[in-house]
Amino acid sequence: MTFCVENETNQELPFDVEDILEKVIERALEQEECPYEANIAVLLTDNEGIHAMNKEFRQIDRPTDVLSFPNVDYEAPADFTGIEDYVEDYFDPETGELILGDIVISIDKVYEQAKEYGHAPLREFAFLVAHSMLHLLGYDHMEEEEAKVMEAKQEKILTSLGITR
Repeated sequence: MTFCVENETNQELPFDVEDILEKVIERALEQEECPYEANIAVLLTDNEGIHAMNKEFRQIDRPTDVLSFPNVDYEAPADFTGIEDYVEDYFDPETGELILGDIVISIDKVYEQAKEYGHAPLREFAFLVAHSMLHLLGYDHMEEEEAKVMEAKQEKILTSLGITR
């Protein structure tokens, strides 16, 4: 698994960001039985940066906590059958890795929501990574039933890593 992190803020987080990213991403891939080595791009930004992206890509004129830009179109969430038919769309030609997509996280929101929910920034950051990874793997939460599935999967990822409230 490969991920690259770009931090366009001058804010620091009180933990090893790359270590947490690696643990949460790997656990999500294991849990969803991804049969490929995967590649994920992560951008850490602030409320201003994510607000601009949210407006541009989702036509929502406000900052949000996390944005996910999946690269793979799944028949069903985490259903990897048939994606090899689209090698040129989904796989890096040099490494052979499955390009899952991009994650954008507002560090401002990590701190705001950690305070609001009464837990550590590490827990909030890990939650947002798990949430976004599930989006990159084809999950959504538009319907109540989908939301329940996604919430349970997020909680399982975090609990298995000992990252609790």
